[in-house]
Amino acid sequence: MESEPVILALAALAQSTRLDVFRLLVRREPAGIPAGEIARELAVPANTMSAHLSVLMRAGLIRSERRSRSIIYRANLEQFRAVATFLLKDCCGSRPEVCGPLIADLTPCCPQKESING
Repeated sequence: MESEPVILALAALAQSTRLDVFRLLVRREPAGIPAGEIARELAVPANTMSAHLSVLMRAGLIRSERRSRSIIYRANLEQFRAVATFLLKDCCGSRPEVCGPLIADLTPCCPQKESING
């Protein structure tokens, strides 16, 4: 991954409303949420929310899909994963003593579901 998409993503998330939007969309995966509902839940005027959604879209952190008369927004977890991976690999400089504790801190947040077969 190049630096530019990472810079765009970090800049997009460096604003409290946009960070709140992204976090909400992650919680609502995989169904997504209509733009109007995002604005209502976060108590942000619709025109302001539209501007925030545009910034997140340009950064590649969210996707939109038209369903009937609604536009449904979803988190682009692949892009978020790419940004986080870039930061971990690039910033740690292949030094496990630097990355190890960070990765250990991340692992408990999302335990793997056990497979049906054991």
